Amino acid sequence: MPSHSRHTLHHLRDLINRDPDRFAANVYTRMFSIDPDLRELFPAVMAGQRDAFYRVIDHVLDVIPSDTGHAELIEFLAQLGRDHRKFGVLPAHYGIMYQALISEFANLLGDYWDDEAAQTVTQAMMLTTGVMRGAAETAPHPALWSAEVVEKFRITRDLAVVRLLATSPLRFEPGQYLEVQIPQRPKTWRDLSPAIPPNPAGELEFHVRAVQGGTVSSAIVGETRVGDVWFFAQGHGTLHVERSSPVLMLAGGTGLAPLRALLIEMSKRADSPPTHIFYGARYPGELYDLAVLRRIATTNPWLTITAVSEETSDPWWITSMATPESLGISHHIGTLADAVSAAGPWNEHQVLLAGSAAMIEATRRRLIISGVRASRIQHDPV
Repeated sequence: MPSHSRHTLHHLRDLINRDPDRFAANVYTRMFSIDPDLRELFPAVMAGQRDAFYRVIDHVLDVIPSDTGHAELIEFLAQLGRDHRKFGVLPAHYGIMYQALISEFANLLGDYWDDEAAQTVTQAMMLTTGVMRGAAETAPHPALWSAEVVEKFRITRDLAVVRLLATSPLRFEPGQYLEVQIPQRPKTWRDLSPAIPPNPAGELEFHVRAVQGGTVSSAIVGETRVGDVWFFAQGHGTLHVERSSPVLMLAGGTGLAPLRALLIEMSKRADSPPTHIFYGARYPGELYDLAVLRRIATTNPWLTITAVSEETSDPWWITSMATPESLGISHHIGTLADAVSAAGPWNEHQVLLAGSAAMIEATRRRLIISGVRASRIQHDPV
């Protein structure tokens, strides 16, 4: 790419970064002025939407002038195009987005907006909107599918299990997470990991903890009712098990869900590799699925379970939970990072992590320090 073109896109990126939220707000204002009906596609509160939009444009302006990363950018934009179908975005809307972006870029660049700058910027945005539109138009599956809640029960005051039946074939792999919209929070999407693999009956199960300040998770735990219809978009994530080497799994809280789905799928095979799962929570009684893991291990000798809790006993509000000791499961007091470090080495294992961002980061760091190659460690984006 000529140096002038590189400079134009770098300069534009710098201008946007001076006030990212204002940039995104201006682009959306321009879009809604071209087609006011577009506003109905977005949630009432747009702060998160504006931030996500800015990050996409920032990434585009960073990669296009670079010498590498173009193939990954194309796939990233294609995935965005397929994802945006769930909002009701139509192919014609990408032309409106293009117009709004070009108008805002011209405004930002001011006197710098000459014929050469205009050509550079328009080519970059034609690529961006064109890839997204093309991917949306050629996506092989429908944008949405639905499932009805058939059972919901609380395990603790902030943790619930929700079971659903889908109305159309399921499209995800064991270990993936799905984009989910619930009726209590329309136009708001969150990622949830099924706790069972896809099956012909269309059954789904989710384990959801109400996060402080989390409007969707709190609504699921507190407001979801039998008969509710949930909508699902695409499956994401690449957690998987290779049968060529032993497996180490580390699950924090409801992070157990995707690993549980993988274990259930592995239990159907005769060649699953030796697998050791460390399942952790703050209190022993929050290890709500130990009994299920024990049932899997009973008929699958390749599976070893270690329970981990930071506290030795439960608070008053956790009751009627089977303890690790009563289930005959080894119980370590401390953090997951402590437990797995004490039980190593794990250099020959493939490692799968699932849980909070803090748990994943702390445990990943300890594993790498102990000699596990970073390339052998899998986890979803945090």
